[in-house]
Amino acid sequence: MPVRVKVLFFGMLKDIVGAAEDTLEVGDGAAVGQVFEHYARLYPKLGEMRKSILLARNQEFSRDTEPLSDGDEVALMPPVSGGAPEFTHVIERDGNFFALTRGPIDTRGLARRVLRRSDGAVTTFEGVARDNTGGRPTQYLDYECYEPMAIKVMAELGCEIARTHEIGRLAIVHRLGRVAIGETSVAIVAAAPHRKAAFQAAMEAIDRLKRTVPIWKKETFADGEVWVEGEWDDSVIAR
Repeated sequence: MPVRVKVLFFGMLKDIVGAAEDTLEVGDGAAVGQVFEHYARLYPKLGEMRKSILLARNQEFSRDTEPLSDGDEVALMPPVSGGAPEFTHVIERDGNFFALTRGPIDTRGLARRVLRRSDGAVTTFEGVARDNTGGRPTQYLDYECYEPMAIKVMAELGCEIARTHEIGRLAIVHRLGRVAIGETSVAIVAAAPHRKAAFQAAMEAIDRLKRTVPIWKKETFADGEVWVEGEWDDSVIAR
């Protein structure tokens, strides 16, 4: 009996395939890896990129051998790199705050959200869109992500960092969509009784976020555009 799955493409993979999603029928007993193999035959460029592409099944990182069920959602993911609600997705856990937004990020508001009376330090990191890459003038950035999965992974890593550092609370917010030069694309706020732990938590959060959360960046220049290539963290690949 055939199994029907929804297939999602992100970042540069969307450009290669020419679509953000598709529907595919596979045979009974098929595994997640066979979905990739199907599209690699149609689009050889995908096959060339196989080592850097990860797969997800129903918003969880997946091995190639994981079996498929009818109605599953499979995502192919390259390496990571107004009037609307303030946040499109939010997870609050143990006082920590994680969100995605398509509007400007209010970093001071995040600091007020996580600060406690017992804290003596607040460390804020902001990733800001710069006007060039290697001297090539940048006009603006565009961010897209696998939103339901991104917010879950962001919250998991953020809560782990909060547990393993001597901090009070942690907030992470990432911008999606068009980001102008000089605007904040990601903000991380760590509140703690002492400054050293707050600095360390914020640094680990941005380093891990850039390698584990499925968010992709496209840079637009006067003479073209390019998806910024990165790499997955080893801890994710090993799943």
